[in-house]
Amino acid sequence: MQLTHLNSRGEARMVDVADKQETRREAVASGRIVMQPATLKQLSEGALPKGDVLATARIAGIQAAKRTHELIPLCHSLALSKVAIEFDVDPDESCVHVTANCRLNGRTGVEMEALTAVSVACLTLYDMCKAVDKTMRIDAVQLDSKSGGQRGNYQREEAPETATPIVTGQGTAGEVSLGGRCHSPCVLVKFLAELREQLGENERVVTFDQLESRDIAGLKVALATQDERFQLLQDQRTLCAINQVMANDDARITDDDEVAFFPPVTGG
Repeated sequence: MQLTHLNSRGEARMVDVADKQETRREAVASGRIVMQPATLKQLSEGALPKGDVLATARIAGIQAAKRTHELIPLCHSLALSKVAIEFDVDPDESCVHVTANCRLNGRTGVEMEALTAVSVACLTLYDMCKAVDKTMRIDAVQLDSKSGGQRGNYQREEAPETATPIVTGQGTAGEVSLGGRCHSPCVLVKFLAELREQLGENERVVTFDQLESRDIAGLKVALATQDERFQLLQDQRTLCAINQVMANDDARITDDDEVAFFPPVTGG
């Protein structure tokens, strides 16, 4: 197979994608950071010196995906439509599994963006925890799947064995976690920072048939109907984002969107 980043003389080049057809491209990558059980316990309890470790690593991973072309010399600058970073704290293996999902409509794939997002998220976890544990190890960074483009789809063969559901927070037995997404149209709702602590859970899936209206206002009503704890989301100070883009109550939601609720961000 010819390497597309080399010309006929074996010199590195940036591939010209101008004549390629725009298609929906998506890639999922994963990795993990292994640490001492005591470190993982402090991370889970939010007791590390630098604060909310997972929230910081999520932002770092998203930023890294958007700037991949600045880090990998021959990558194109891409207008990503989605970057989602997920964490699975695994006490049995004393590690944090990291998954990145990148998506766009374009002429080139987003595998490198997903891999870069996972790598930087893991490095940020190391930086946030290194004060208490310098023995941490980052490994198993890999592309799990990709879709779209001339070469078609790819799925890593061992993915069904390793892709365990992400169970976070303290939800009830009837809830659906990210690893078991519903087949009907739905949105993944995430609760970040202090909201996660106040509500006692990280995420929840809401199907479209539970919505009175397919917007943020309708989503808030559906959540409050499920559990009175979610009345907290009606506080006007609570912020919202759809696929990492700030949104208000009138913003429309579509199938497979990721909606995040979080408290006001302050500097310092």
